[in-house]
Amino acid sequence: MNASPTSPSPVHVIGGGLAGSEAAWQIAQAGVPVILHEMRGVPGVKTDAHQTDGLAELVCSNSFRSDDWEYNAVGLLHAEMRALDSVIMACGDAHQVPAGGALAVDRDGFSQAVTAKLEAHPLITVVREEIVGLPPEDWDNVIVATGPLTSPALADAILKATGEESLSFFDAIAPIVHADSIDFDIAWRQSRYDKEGPGGDAAAYVNCPMDKDQYEAFIDALLNGPKAEFKDWEHVPYFDGCLPIEVMAERGRETLRHGPMKPVGLTNPRDPTVKPHAIVQLRQDNALGTLFNMVGFQTKLKHGAQAEVFRMIPGLQKAQFARLGGLHRNTYLNSPQLLDKQLRLKAMPRLRFAGQVTGVEGYVESAAMGLLTGRLAAAQALGRDLSPPPPETAMGALVEHITGGHLEGSKFQPMNINYGLLPPLEAPKVDEDGKRIHPKERGRAKKRLQSLRAMASLKAWRDAG
Repeated sequence: MNASPTSPSPVHVIGGGLAGSEAAWQIAQAGVPVILHEMRGVPGVKTDAHQTDGLAELVCSNSFRSDDWEYNAVGLLHAEMRALDSVIMACGDAHQVPAGGALAVDRDGFSQAVTAKLEAHPLITVVREEIVGLPPEDWDNVIVATGPLTSPALADAILKATGEESLSFFDAIAPIVHADSIDFDIAWRQSRYDKEGPGGDAAAYVNCPMDKDQYEAFIDALLNGPKAEFKDWEHVPYFDGCLPIEVMAERGRETLRHGPMKPVGLTNPRDPTVKPHAIVQLRQDNALGTLFNMVGFQTKLKHGAQAEVFRMIPGLQKAQFARLGGLHRNTYLNSPQLLDKQLRLKAMPRLRFAGQVTGVEGYVESAAMGLLTGRLAAAQALGRDLSPPPPETAMGALVEHITGGHLEGSKFQPMNINYGLLPPLEAPKVDEDGKRIHPKERGRAKKRLQSLRAMASLKAWRDAG
């Protein structure tokens, strides 16, 4: 998109997380001035989960998940965003840390890079202030990207304007361990199936093996440990993508062995003939390699119990924690009822919404919706018509989901990107060379065709806009 010969009015973006930062970048790159309002940095104002006042701070995992664009839906979303000049993906690529087939980032370096890029852009003004209540009426082009931790005053004002109640769910945070406190006489480095990631590292994870007795004792400790409870929130569900480890254990003693602690694709180099009963993995959390987060170990155990329980894990007996786990509440709108295809509030079209508050789940999905709303808002400011990407793209599929893709009468729930959201294709029976594809491989081949179609459609949409 090119700048208009006349100077358009500024777009206001509320919230400097992943979605808000991406939205501001896209607007400014289109030649439209933008004012980014972020409440973190205001004295006395904070959220339950953030640690800094940096833009695009990652509060849960440091992983953007799989980077395989041909066979993984979130990897496809990565590729689409890169094709659209995403600042989040550019800074993520520049600050990646080893993570097997995933794209994980040094969370501090990543946030600092995004902050520096936005603050240096001549068309972006970052204002540290809390927007209390609805934005002023003379703001005619606004993106609300306040995320799952929207301030109560703004959330209440939005809900009163819609006549709806917000939906909520719990999000849990995993602990982070100092690398030099891990016992590498027990633990070893290896990615599952030795799969290399974007950085070419096939030994990106630290693995801590458990035998059956150790696993059973650990499950008992998880189940019996004191939990943080929030009685006012007891009716609120957990999002399955970020379940606390002890909640998974409550679903059955074997659940963790088939989830984050599955002992597959890994071989203990000290005892290669013996398969561990379960394995705990840790993933590098910063570029220096001094911090590792416990993969899948989101928790609501009380802080006093966490160190005691997690030091039962072989290799972590003397673990020192840079951050303990925690629990916070997320909110999202009933978007199919409240938002149009431009992601505008039907009851107040001057407001667009982006990020997790719309009902997408995950860092990349949130940033993607920020990218899209930024482009839509910039087009409006420039007096141009722009429709969302077609539904066969990952980005367009997310829009379809949050604006009405769920079944009528069913409860709208947050959703990660997945191939099930894209229009179906018939699984191919032969490959590009005419060779027969084994039936077991046809599902994988189908994903590749969906990805190829998505990228072609995305680039055609980009070039036409």
